[in-house]
Amino acid sequence: MKKLVIAAVGAALVITGCSSLKDAMSAHVDTVAKAADQELTITRLATLMGNSKAPLRKDVANAVVDAWVNYQLAGEAAVNNDSLNDPKKIDDAMWAVIANVKAKKWYDLVSKTWKTPDSSAALAAYNDEKMLAASHILLLTQDTTPAGKAKVKAKADALRMQVTGANFADLAKKNSQDPQSAAKGGSLGVFPRGAMVPEFDKAAAALKPGEISPVIKTQFGYHIIRRPLFSEVKGDFIAAMQQGGLQAAESTYLAGLEHSSNMEVKPGIAATVRAVVADPAGHKSDGTVLATSSIGKFTAGNLAKWMETFPPQAGIAERVKSAPDSLLPVFVKNFVRNELVLHSADSAKIGPDAAQLDQIRKMFISSLTSAWTQLNLDPKNLEAAAKSKGDRAKLAAQRVEDYVNKLMAQQAQYVDVTEPVQNVLRDKYDNTINAAALDKVLVEAAKIRLASDSTAKAGQPNSVVPLPNTDTAKKK
Repeated sequence: MKKLVIAAVGAALVITGCSSLKDAMSAHVDTVAKAADQELTITRLATLMGNSKAPLRKDVANAVVDAWVNYQLAGEAAVNNDSLNDPKKIDDAMWAVIANVKAKKWYDLVSKTWKTPDSSAALAAYNDEKMLAASHILLLTQDTTPAGKAKVKAKADALRMQVTGANFADLAKKNSQDPQSAAKGGSLGVFPRGAMVPEFDKAAAALKPGEISPVIKTQFGYHIIRRPLFSEVKGDFIAAMQQGGLQAAESTYLAGLEHSSNMEVKPGIAATVRAVVADPAGHKSDGTVLATSSIGKFTAGNLAKWMETFPPQAGIAERVKSAPDSLLPVFVKNFVRNELVLHSADSAKIGPDAAQLDQIRKMFISSLTSAWTQLNLDPKNLEAAAKSKGDRAKLAAQRVEDYVNKLMAQQAQYVDVTEPVQNVLRDKYDNTINAAALDKVLVEAAKIRLASDSTAKAGQPNSVVPLPNTDTAKKK
């Protein structure tokens, strides 16, 4: 989840939303965040975190604050029955999806000019062993003792005595301990030389089509390898050969695009790249130049925009954090190439058609309504439960607070307000986050957790937050 930062008085101020500078500067010192008319206080957040099992770290506190802001703004939109159905704002928010459509259409166009290997040369290519096809029977050496390995080797030798080209697939299904290939009669498909571990690669390449290897030992165990006849894998081999040709042509095209655009990555960018990847939202307005090309400057802010398209589970931040400095210019080049491709598509006036745009916009609205449903904020439901707008606002805010309580107590699943939706919500409705308050939150949360742990050890009830009804908890 993205982080918004409001530094202390006199420092840089970054505000997302419509709150004015005056409003932000006059915010209560005990307020961590504001969303529409709701406030998240230091005490409230400290209590939430202190009584949860969440790690007491600033990044975790930031994530909780982000979620709270997103949920309260979603509630505000629900109260107003506002589905955020502004085509221009949706298109701006869904830029990454639109960019994918543009890039695909552009590649479909330019790839028609790329030369790929002729299928008539497939047999010769199969015989020259630059690409291989193989099947295997694998017996794992899970017991690493000499006696254990010898037992597996003896079983593999016995199997090898039985194996023929005619029964290989059947024996692989019955005996191989590689489940994925065993289900396909031992087939590993088509792969380039060097894709497998060295012992396997060397043994497979030494076989003539139709031959079966002796028992081969690798780090995984003992293999019996068969190289299929060309007639058995012809279709897959031609497809893999042509795909490889397309990949080579694409690499050539991108290298040419890079050269013709005079792309240049600035020296000494590693620290900036790591900072952007760790905190994209904090660098959205960062004008530090990372690279240049014929279409202009690629800044830290541009990189931040791209980084927000990656889900946390992609693990980009951790990989960039541990990557050597020498790889980070290549990392930046990939995004500059993306922008060059999109620029080419724009110049050719290539983009989503009306039907595709309609689908993208529906996707956006669907993600908002899905969040409403999961948070119990459906506008019709709110209107049925509370007649006045003020009462609906109170009800929506309370439902968000109830959900956040359950979420922190691990009694509810996390509801994702997607990046495009939260960007539009934060742009349209008032919100601020006071990141400077998080240190105090963590101190207070630590005190609460310490007190909670102490009372638990003493066998006494936790007096900080009332315990849930025992019967209700059991029913859940």
